[in-house]
Amino acid sequence: MNATKSTIFGAALSNIPWEDRPTGCTEVVWRFSGNPVIPRDLIPTSNSIFNSAVIPYQGEFRGVFRCDDRRRYMQIHSGRSKDGYRWEIDPERIHFTPAPGCEPQEWNYGYDPRVCWIEDRYWVTWCNGFEGWPTIGVAYTHDFSTYYQMDNAFLPFNRNGVLFPRKINGKYMMLSRPSDQGHTPFGDIYLSESPDMIHWGKHHLVMKTTGGWQSTKIGAGPIPIETTEGWLMIYHGVLTSCNGFVYSMGAALLDIDQPWEVRYRTIPYLLHPQKIYEQVGDVPNVAFPCATVSDAATGRIAIYYGGADTVTCLAFCQVDALIDFIKDNSY
Repeated sequence: MNATKSTIFGAALSNIPWEDRPTGCTEVVWRFSGNPVIPRDLIPTSNSIFNSAVIPYQGEFRGVFRCDDRRRYMQIHSGRSKDGYRWEIDPERIHFTPAPGCEPQEWNYGYDPRVCWIEDRYWVTWCNGFEGWPTIGVAYTHDFSTYYQMDNAFLPFNRNGVLFPRKINGKYMMLSRPSDQGHTPFGDIYLSESPDMIHWGKHHLVMKTTGGWQSTKIGAGPIPIETTEGWLMIYHGVLTSCNGFVYSMGAALLDIDQPWEVRYRTIPYLLHPQKIYEQVGDVPNVAFPCATVSDAATGRIAIYYGGADTVTCLAFCQVDALIDFIKDNSY
């Protein structure tokens, strides 16, 4: 299915990873038949590769990947692909250079990265160990080879830092989820503003937990996609079952000028851990979206998500159908 109008504000991406909806499938989001697209052991040192960020780059694709190593240390690595399916990931973690005016930071750990193109560079955010505690790390790169680390955006404790792909009302904006030092049995989505990617403030509440699959905590997922209907934000929601956390995928439409205002939000999930690679792994029952690539010409969206905190998976949707679903199934 192709978009009948230009719903996505953005560039065409003719080589977007894509697979048509399977015959007989009625889901608005469907899985890649070749999942997992990245196995847990793609590099010799990795225990698992998941919850990772992908972005188009000079006719190909680049990414920043969470690679937990065989010591079970959480690391982030750079990677490249010609087609978005077959990846080469650097065996060494990213070593950051301090950005101008910033002090060197001791590396503790890093995980769940996102990558966002803004103006003239690629910005990377991730959960960064700051004196051993989780907060939002910020860096930029021009070539996915050299990375310049800024000061952390916030004090601990915070996770799921997700930038918007352009300034809004003259300010950079970032979604995040304040947390704790553990596995965080709570969490809502907030938005913060910055004039310079250094000083963050003017915080807004965006969304709180509700019931069912998103009753324990929620967090922003991929970089929001700008559409004619508002910012399309795919997010994760967590339910606490008798066997632990269960991570599912949902979506919301945010106001284009005041993105802390939610216009629509899905009541049912879009994708829930039902396949073996989502249910069985180091952390069972996890579908954790971290990145999308989209083709404005056709409205196609490919979603990269982590399966069971072990592997990287792909799913697909069409923007008009997804927006209709959000509107028709909203609070």
